[in-house]
This record gives sequence, C-alpha cells and structure tokens, in this order.
Amino acid sequence: MRRVILAICATAAALVLLLSFKTHTQSSGASSAAIASPAPGTDTGEPAASPAASPSGSGTATASSAGGTAKTVAGTAWPTVYGPVQVQITVKGGKITAVSAPEYPQETPRDEQINAFAIPQLNAETLAADSASIDAVSGATYTSQGYIASLQSAIDKAGLP
Repeated sequence: MRRVILAICATAAALVLLLSFKTHTQSSGASSAAIASPAPGTDTGEPAASPAASPSGSGTATASSAGGTAKTVAGTAWPTVYGPVQVQITVKGGKITAVSAPEYPQETPRDEQINAFAIPQLNAETLAADSASIDAVSGATYTSQGYIASLQSAIDKAGLP
C-alpha cells in the first residue's frame, strides 16, 4: 500500500514539474541586431565597399589605404536547406582583414536564433585561421557548410592560396 501511495505522489510531482517547464525564447528584434556584422572597413579606417550586385557574388571592389590596396570580394551565394549563405571578405597584403556574411537564412525565428551565434563565431574563426580551414558550428551544420563553401569561393576569387 505504501508503494502505491509513493508512486502516485511521485507521478503527480513529475507531472507538475513537466507542465510548469518553460522553454527559453529569444525576441526576434534583438537577434537580428546581434547578427549584423559591421561593414568591411568600418573598424579599420578603410572605406566600406557595397556587397556584390549579383547574387552569384561575381563582383569585386577595391579601395586604397595607407598600407596598400585592400580588395573586397564576395563569394558565391551557396544554397542550403534553409536558404543561401554568402560570405564577403576583405583582403589586404595577402591576408583576410575583414569578413562578413551579407546573406544567410533569416526566414524564421529559429534561423535568427541559430545564426545569432553561428555567424559571429564563423567570422571570428575565419579571421583567426586566415583561410577556409575552419570548424563548423555545432547546431548550425547547414549554415556552417554553406559559409565554408562561400568563403572558399571568395578566397579563390581573391587569388589567395
């Protein structure tokens, strides 16, 4: 008899805890501001170049600065299951000095939530590695794959090794 009462109490307690569980949600207005990357050259003193006019990313822009010529190149927009991903890099002296993702999936709040942490992390890894040999972000596999493919396209267009 004691076991039955204990089992009923445990079941009731578990049910109350389960029904009172709240999932974490993120407001969509704040996430899009967190994802936005600065335009190339804004923190380096170089003039900003606009993204490529065509979605294929075939355009390049050049800007002169005191230390040499900086070249901004947009990679090919790479299709993923959730939408295209495009990467734009700024190259100066054979090194990647700035990177941004002007195009990535933003259709749903879940896309915004995933890319709020994935895009800045991928940008930082790209600058640190100075190549497309970067790790994918856990939880953002499709975005990471599209990002790396578009990044490699931009690196190839810039003529980097």
